[in-house]
Amino acid sequence: MRRLMIADGSDVVRKVGKRILSGMGFMVYEASNSLEALVRCEAELPNILIIDAGLEGALELIGNIRRLPNGSSVRIYYCVVEADLKKMMAGKRAGADDFLLKPFDRKILTSVFASQSMAA
Repeated sequence: MRRLMIADGSDVVRKVGKRILSGMGFMVYEASNSLEALVRCEAELPNILIIDAGLEGALELIGNIRRLPNGSSVRIYYCVVEADLKKMMAGKRAGADDFLLKPFDRKILTSVFASQSMAA
């Protein structure tokens, strides 16, 4: 089962994402802040990581994940509220692979992650 972590300060966003993605076959972990996310990743790297751009230390978290052993294998989605090019480029420079627009819903998450849920 593929492991996915949602790092977001909003309980609601994490719960909604977890419900949808768990139903798609992911083992979903949650982190409410950057430090919690980093500690969990140090213990066990997820296959996929969704990081909210509004999370304090989000860009540093991406860099820290990339520096972990096998950190380059994690697919990191930087989650932005609007298509803000400056913010998106900062995420890309920090090491994000791709972007998600918030608020996300079942349709968005299904279209992005359906092909990744069962892949090894």
